[in-house]
Amino acid sequence: MVVLVGTNIVQLSQVKSETPSFPPPVPPAPPPTPTSVGPVGIPVGSNGLTLVTSTDATGRYAFHQVYIAARTWATDMQGLRVTNIPVGTQIPPPGKSYAWEVTFVSLSKGKQRMYTYSVLEAEGNVHKGVFGNVEENYMQRGQARLWNIQALKIDSDAAYEAALKKSADYVKKNPDKPISFLLEQTPRHPNLTWRVIWGPSVSASNYSVYIDASTGLYMETMR
Repeated sequence: MVVLVGTNIVQLSQVKSETPSFPPPVPPAPPPTPTSVGPVGIPVGSNGLTLVTSTDATGRYAFHQVYIAARTWATDMQGLRVTNIPVGTQIPPPGKSYAWEVTFVSLSKGKQRMYTYSVLEAEGNVHKGVFGNVEENYMQRGQARLWNIQALKIDSDAAYEAALKKSADYVKKNPDKPISFLLEQTPRHPNLTWRVIWGPSVSASNYSVYIDASTGLYMETMR
């Protein structure tokens, strides 16, 4: 197809898209049909057991879903932070979560905006699908730095598996610890990293492992 622009004819096939290359991750399996809804909106099957294995998402999948929606907010956005959101008392499969929080920054706007992606409706203002919160003024706080969208190549489940290989002794002694995830770029490491946290948060944990989010390589263990 061609388009007449002024006195020039432009071949559309020759026009390059400005959208960054972002290979789509593998989507989660579709959830089975529920017969009722249990606590915090998690579907319950006919046998009364909570259906948790297919109602979850990896961090990179959630990020990709949010990124598509956030492009309408700002085309120059950069990543600031990705973290999982605990939902109820159910524990999702390793490396996944029922809900994720993603924060982008637009330097041209001088604003930051937090989005959530969830596979269900839940308490705490967690909505199914992609939900954008009100934008806020951006001011760098702490050590978190902005990072390019293309830097995120390793998914949360792969980061968990890499961290687990370095944590056999700890996991053996603490088999029931919940797993949390924090994706940030800080001066501590040269690249964007997944921090795989054994515990509900960084402050409540005594053990975590950093995995490079671009290469999947082990970086460091924090105790």
